[in-house]
Amino acid sequence: MICRCCRSYGYFVAIFFVAALARGGPASDFRFHRDTLSFVNSTVFEYSEGHARALTAVANKNKSQRYTRRCFVMSRTVMQFKKFARFDPKAPLLDDKTLAARIRDVTHRPPWHDALAAEKRVVFSGYADLRALSESRGRVLQKNIGLGWPTYLRVGNSRMFYLHSPKYQAQTQANLEATLARGEFFVAYLSDFPILHINHSVLVYSHKPMRLKDGSAHYLVYDPNHPDGPRELKWLPTKRAFDFQKDQEFVGGFTRVFQVYGRPLQ
Repeated sequence: MICRCCRSYGYFVAIFFVAALARGGPASDFRFHRDTLSFVNSTVFEYSEGHARALTAVANKNKSQRYTRRCFVMSRTVMQFKKFARFDPKAPLLDDKTLAARIRDVTHRPPWHDALAAEKRVVFSGYADLRALSESRGRVLQKNIGLGWPTYLRVGNSRMFYLHSPKYQAQTQANLEATLARGEFFVAYLSDFPILHINHSVLVYSHKPMRLKDGSAHYLVYDPNHPDGPRELKWLPTKRAFDFQKDQEFVGGFTRVFQVYGRPLQ
């Protein structure tokens, strides 16, 4: 006899299987070195093995030129360009004023809205993709995709103070799976409050192809601090917790995940 809970689980798996077959959203053909920004989001402090320290004399001297505290802004921008922009490399280059206006047109659109049809998208001429545009006109992009400080005042950030349960993280992981199955992006706010080893935002765009003998899930992310290549976020079902890849800014390991830009006020 098949128990009711097993039957329900079977229906759940079937729904995800059908959804996966129907993938066709903006994340479906995402390519890291084509669809991300080439410039880096610098941290306010310097880090060594995940531990903060004061800026060196050289870094402090060049502080005014550093592009900092834009991880939310950059993660959101990559999603917005994939949904609302298209590129025409054969058309003439835009001047800075026109380019700035078109960048603002894209980044002022609610990121949770559906992707636009090709004929309704904002056109960026003279470049093949976002990576090429950001390599050539990075300063224009930086000045027009949004300020960093308002992200500290986001309503959705308040969840870091009280939503700490493994159950909530399991629900978040299920939502992440459903989002990817639709071919959509999942912008993740990473926090381990009150420890404060990490306070960061990344864009989850795909599963990492690999065999998962332990039942864990591995995801590829665009991390604005690392424009050179994708990084990895893991889901550990036995702990009902997420694990983020180690680097100079983060000691690696446990982090909570909160979805942002999936709907208004999130």
